[in-house]
Amino acid sequence: MKKIVMTGGGTAGHVTPNIALMPALRNEGYEISYIGSYQGIEKRLIEEQGIPYYGISSGKLRRYFDIKNFSDPFKVIKGYRQAVKLIKKIKPDIVFSKGGFVSVPVILAARHCGIPSIIHESDLTPGLANKIAIPNATKVCCNFPETLTFLPEAKAVMTGSPIRQELLNGDRQKALQLCSFSEHGKQTLMVIGGSSGSRAINIAIRNLLPELIKNYNVIHLCGKGNKIDSLCDISGYAQFEYADKELADLFALADFVISRAGANAICELLALHKPNILIPLPASASRGDQILNANSFRSQGFSYVLEEESLTNTTLLEAIQHISAERDSYISAMKQYSSQNSIDTIVRLILEVSK
Repeated sequence: MKKIVMTGGGTAGHVTPNIALMPALRNEGYEISYIGSYQGIEKRLIEEQGIPYYGISSGKLRRYFDIKNFSDPFKVIKGYRQAVKLIKKIKPDIVFSKGGFVSVPVILAARHCGIPSIIHESDLTPGLANKIAIPNATKVCCNFPETLTFLPEAKAVMTGSPIRQELLNGDRQKALQLCSFSEHGKQTLMVIGGSSGSRAINIAIRNLLPELIKNYNVIHLCGKGNKIDSLCDISGYAQFEYADKELADLFALADFVISRAGANAICELLALHKPNILIPLPASASRGDQILNANSFRSQGFSYVLEEESLTNTTLLEAIQHISAERDSYISAMKQYSSQNSIDTIVRLILEVSK
């Protein structure tokens, strides 16, 4: 049996594309193992899939000053040694990485052991972890055409992002029952702020709520700890801290979506042909990758972009009215997007590289 080690962690975005690939890899006869951090979000998500999970030491490499910058390199070195031992034990035919700092020692260990590896870069420009790992990888997959200019030509392959197939098969009726929407003729607006929520987006949506529910049903994924009990009984408004298995049904009901601009999130919107308003995480709170992602989707006609610095009741309402009125044109642009099936493309590449 062929063997593959998968890695990636730190956020759900570094794990869910790996999970999306697993059924196709099993169908190709791969035995899957996973290397992640000791207690990262990836541990729970992967163990739920019934995949053997191995934790290693992981340190974050920062561009800014932090006292941990003095200790974390030793964690990375320890993680590298642990990864070498694991790869020698598992003897995989190939390693596949979705990024995050835990993946760096795994890719370095694969190179040391003579095992080919493939990296997937979600964002428009490579993050620091992948910048370190890319020279040691065999191939690098990416989502955006612009990303090809930042990658070694001989290694770069534009594949798009693997999307969990269950998201494509949601049930609108189940979502209507879950949300208790009584007016089924209204368009449905879905708001996603990420697993921990977005304070700026949550405040803006709730400020506009009296106006919004006149014309729309609103599904609000507000993030853990951000649910407000006093809003639970408002007709036409359904708030959830997060959605797991229900997410596919909620997407099926949504006519358009407000979201942050994380690469995996917006690739799901593209695959689902959901018109969207992107409010990227500002550069002051990130390396600016979400802004680049959002601008790429805007230039391709997939998204309306509203910068958080410009987010007011007026600008958000105008954006919602625009996306509602122009919904068909956004859907048309997304349907014309000539992308390969990401899962098939990546699995074929894995088969090719692991020969």
